[in-house]
Amino acid sequence: MTRRELREQIFKLLFRVEFNNREEMPEQTEFFFEEEENQADVADTAYITDKLNRILEKLTEIDAALNEKVEGWDTGRMGKVDLTVLRLAVYEILFDEEIPIGVAINEAVELAKKFGQDSSSAFVNGVLAKFVQEDK
Repeated sequence: MTRRELREQIFKLLFRVEFNNREEMPEQTEFFFEEEENQADVADTAYITDKLNRILEKLTEIDAALNEKVEGWDTGRMGKVDLTVLRLAVYEILFDEEIPIGVAINEAVELAKKFGQDSSSAFVNGVLAKFVQEDK
């Protein structure tokens, strides 16, 4: 799988957190890979699962960072797709040194275009820009 395809799979799994307890995620991950459209080889499955688990470990910190940056919003009011895209991107920006910040933002905008509403990509881009502006 390409990096973009891997990221999309991680997004789909991370989206399930909104509808399941975090304790159920190992089982949800197993169900996910049993679906024909989500089947992946051993290396890709390991990469996806590992990154998902690292994001879940940092979820409280990620949500706190989002709530701090987004004026007039909080993670409880955001659309589920937008929130999931932002969680993935914020993880990559703050904690994943392998992913350049520009790539994390561009990929998040693409995920928002593909899975979100018409305004999702602009919202995601605006929120993530706040993370970059403060780093300068």
